[in-house]
Amino acid sequence: MEIQNSTIDDLEFILDLYRSATAYQKERFIVHWPEFDRDMVINEIAEKRQWKLIIEGEIVCIWATTFSDPLIWVDKDADPSVYVHRISTNPNCRGKAYVKQIVEWAKLYAIQNNKKFIRLDTVGENQKLIQHYTSFGFNFLGLSQLTNTADLPMHYHNATVSLFELSV
Repeated sequence: MEIQNSTIDDLEFILDLYRSATAYQKERFIVHWPEFDRDMVINEIAEKRQWKLIIEGEIVCIWATTFSDPLIWVDKDADPSVYVHRISTNPNCRGKAYVKQIVEWAKLYAIQNNKKFIRLDTVGENQKLIQHYTSFGFNFLGLSQLTNTADLPMHYHNATVSLFELSV
């Protein structure tokens, strides 16, 4: 198992994984991801904020990170945190709890970058995801109604989000 920054050569695969995740969400949930902006992903790759988990040469999972997320976390954004976004698993590799490996990696990444928390959010009150993330050690902080969403992807507009935090 390796965790590396994604490269521009991974771009089409990343976009395909996001499309696949959106299709999966549409089958099971009311809220689903929009088509993500290609330039946003290119920028994340260039800034070394897009990651991939590789097992036996296959990308099994991707995600993005940032050290700031004020539109979602508002005042709590002042806390030194790593924010994990858009975890997406290769459809051929679902059901293997790769979030556990991401969390273990994120703990080390947070420590290396002098952060005290790992945070993530999900749109809506999806009980299955709440149970999933809390099973990996995240505290469910509750729901937050977003108000300043113009610069966020469409699925956040007029949304309530579930907030999760893990102390490092």
